[in-house]
This record gives sequence, structure tokens and C-alpha cells, in this order.
Amino acid sequence: MGNKLRGKDLIKLGFPKNNSINVTLSQVNRYQKKIKKEHILTEAKKVLLDPEAYQGDSVWGKIAESLLKPVEVKKQVLKTIRSPFHIYGENEIEEQAKYQLFDSLKLPVAVAGALMPDAHTGYGMPIGGVLATKNAVIPYGVGVDIGCRMCLTIYPIKISYLKGKKHQLVNILSEHTKFGMYETHKIKHDHEIFERDEFKTILLVKKLKDKAYKQLGTSGGGNHFVEFGVVNITDIDNEWKLPTGEYIGVLSHSGSRGLGANIAKHYTYLATKQCPLPKHVQQLAWLDLNTHDGQEYWLAMNLAGDYAQACHDDIHARIAKLLGSKPVAKIENHHNFAWKQEVNGEECIVHRKGATPAAKGELGIIPGSMTAPGFIVRGLGNIKSLQSASHGAGRLHSRRKCKEKFTQSEIKKELKTHEVTLIGGGIDEAPMAYKNIEKVMANQQELVETIGTFTPKIVRMDK
Repeated sequence: MGNKLRGKDLIKLGFPKNNSINVTLSQVNRYQKKIKKEHILTEAKKVLLDPEAYQGDSVWGKIAESLLKPVEVKKQVLKTIRSPFHIYGENEIEEQAKYQLFDSLKLPVAVAGALMPDAHTGYGMPIGGVLATKNAVIPYGVGVDIGCRMCLTIYPIKISYLKGKKHQLVNILSEHTKFGMYETHKIKHDHEIFERDEFKTILLVKKLKDKAYKQLGTSGGGNHFVEFGVVNITDIDNEWKLPTGEYIGVLSHSGSRGLGANIAKHYTYLATKQCPLPKHVQQLAWLDLNTHDGQEYWLAMNLAGDYAQACHDDIHARIAKLLGSKPVAKIENHHNFAWKQEVNGEECIVHRKGATPAAKGELGIIPGSMTAPGFIVRGLGNIKSLQSASHGAGRLHSRRKCKEKFTQSEIKKELKTHEVTLIGGGIDEAPMAYKNIEKVMANQQELVETIGTFTPKIVRMDK
């Protein structure tokens, strides 16, 4: 009879002739390839007789759901009228990014939206787009790099150290930060994140645990970086009671590495299968939070976000040890994530794809470019922006355009003018690739207030 499970085996067990058979075959082929057929059939029979008992199970939970309350797969139709929205710095934003927001506002689950002044075109939702939905999460509304975030630590060290000890600081970034797909630290650090239940109960995540362990404390490619620079605290009433003035700071930008990328890929695929949309908006497919996959993605997304934070903690701990100094302040925030948040008096899921949370009093960091200052900010809790702000300066030129437009010698000249030392970095991350951060900040004065700035001086990126 062969060892491969077939639909007719399940029908013989008593499975109804509906989608529960496809769901069971898919789950077994994905997660139980090496289990003997007899054992699978014994388990499947138990699930069939008492599906309620298996609802929380990582393999059989989805099968139990298909028997109890199957996920309804129906062609989704866009609304004819957009949900309410607000655009900041509209004149500085390309039309395509606006149209992407408009499309997302027509989703049946959309409640409200906003576009930040650094916005540009992305996949599905624009980068710099914010979207509130009702009981639904859009994997591409969070983005591929789940929990991509900023982290700034401030040290009580005189800024003359940046010039006087430049060689040592360059060495710290060259030797003790790791970038891209393959670089990892020789000495691995453990972290309490690896004790989390999700690494045991979500089978996809379980398979990714080794990769996550190896990549802890590393940064991605593209626009991810670790920098030494000058922090200038300008607000007398700052949260850390620091005297105004200049300090040395370490700023990092990175996300959840291979863990987040694989979670995004898997659940985006499931969303497109469960939520058929018109072709031009297919990347906005969502998962209902009342479903097994919706709940599982929510847990996996939150784990990836916490893992991204753990990576930054590791990066900053390694550097603090090498500096021989303890930070006097730390500011950090996600900018690729989804949160439960009240909108118009009801709980919604607020997606920020390349946008900084800016609830009243919430601290964040908005970077410029490697030759432009970043801004330490405090949120003003603006309801129209769904309590959000920009996540950076935003791209003016695509990566492809940069390679056509700029040369290495132009980049070197720009770096020299601003006295910036660059380790790694490609033409696609040229300082000229980005919008004017001062203009972006001027367009969001009603969203955040400035506490201080961070000016990069020694920058490390992927080669």
C-alpha cells in the first residue's frame, strides 16, 4: 500500500470529503515526513474523534480547525471607498507610494491609514505606510524583516575620543560586528529568548532555532549598520536627567535575520492561499486572527521582534565591554511590526511598515544617512498618524538607480566632507540615496518632538 499518506486513507478513517483532507495531507507532508504511516493514521483518528482536544497542537491544531470550523476561503472584493487616512509631507512622496496606501485602505479589513513623510514604494504596502485593520494581520504589512529596529546607547565619554582613539574604534567595528548572510561571531552568546515556548511549539520556528542561535548579535545586509557617533542632547528635561551637550553614542539598525525572513515567507504564502485578492493587491493578503495560522503568525512575529531586540542587546553589550564603559541611556524602537492598539474606540491591529511608534511620551530614534544626523524623538501621540512617525529619511533613489547614478569616488568625497569613516557599504547605500532628513523632520512636527541628535562618524555596514 506504500508508506505515503493519501486522501483515500483519510476517507477510510472517516474524514469528511472536504478541505480537511487537503489540510491534513499538507501538514503531514510538511512536518511529519519521517513518521510512519500507521502512527500518523492512529493520531489522525484521535483528532477526528475529538478535534477540540487538539486545537492548540502545533501539527494537529490546524487539522482540528479544519474539522471544527474550516477557514473560509473566498475571493475578496475591495471596498469602493477608502478608509480614512492622513499623509504627511505629501509633496515629497512619489505617487506610486500613495497609490499603494490607497489600495490598502480599500481592503475589507482596513479601518484607517497614514503615510509618513519618508514614504516610498514597497511590496504590497509602501515603506512608511501605517495601516489599522480589524482582527487581521497582513504579513507583508509588517514586512520581510520582522522587528527591524533602531537601538542607541549613550556613553559618558568625551567626543574627543572619536578622533584620539579612532583606530581602536574602527577596529571594534571591523572585528566585533558581523554582517550579511554568512558572518557570525566566533564566540556565541546564549540568551533567555531561546527558552521561549514558541521555539518548541511552532514547528517552523523550531526548525529555525539553530540558525537564530548562530546569528544572534549579527546584522543584516542592505541598509543595516552599527555606528559610532556624536550624540547631542538638546532637551533640558530629558528622560535620563543628562546634562545637555555632547556624548559618544553607538547606533545600530537591524532586524530578526533569517528567523524573521523565514517566518515572513511562510505566513505570506499561507495568507495568499487563504485570502485570494485581485492580482494587483495580492501582497496585501491577510490572516484572520481567529484562525490557527493567524494566531501562530502573531506568536511567531512577536518572537521575531523580541529576537531582534536580543540581537541589538548583544551587539551593544559586546561594544560596551570593549569600550570599558556603561551606557548612561538607551533608546530603541521597532519600525517593521504590528501592534494591538485602540483606533476610533475599538481594538485594531496597527501595521507599521517602516514607521516609528510615536505614542505620547514614547521615545524613538529616526536616522538620517551615514552623513546626515539622526534624531532622538519623543512621540506626541497624534491620532491622525495612528501615533506614528517616519522611520528614517526614506529613499530618494532605488538601489538600482544608485548603481547607475553614483560612483565610488563621489561617495568618498561626500564621506570626506562630513569626516565619516566607512567600513563596508555599497553604492546602493550612498548618502545621496536618501531624502533630506531635515525636510522630513519639518514635515512631522505634529508627530514628534526632538530631544537630541546623533551624527555618525565611524560607520560599519555589510561589504
